Amino acid sequence: MRILVVNGPNLRYLGIREPEKYGTKSLTDIENELRSMADLNDNDIEFFTSNSEGEIIDRIQLRDYDGLIINPGAYSHYSIAILDALLSIDVPKVEVHITNVFRREEERRNLVTARGADGVIAGFGDYVYKMALSYFL
Repeated sequence: MRILVVNGPNLRYLGIREPEKYGTKSLTDIENELRSMADLNDNDIEFFTSNSEGEIIDRIQLRDYDGLIINPGAYSHYSIAILDALLSIDVPKVEVHITNVFRREEERRNLVTARGADGVIAGFGDYVYKMALSYFL
């Protein structure tokens, strides 16, 4: 199985940006952990990170994977375009959020993109990525 992990805006600053909310692990640390987990189960995993909504949509629409893990970051709260891209692909999809968005500011509680996912995992720190990957293994 080939899994694609897509990360949206500001996520390449994990470990640096607001570590009290997002933890101290870097995105590279998280990717390495997921790569090891996928390798143990003979799965391929690819990572794509962008601050650009259009680039995220283009990558999703390549459809060269069997499962998708996506952390759309702030785009999750308003991007109908990313939602439409998610709805246009017929593969299992899991949306993840490091923080519990429902305990945060009002504007962060609405997850527009979640309707395009099979499930949403939020609030368990960087472990949300491992939980999502476990869904596919």
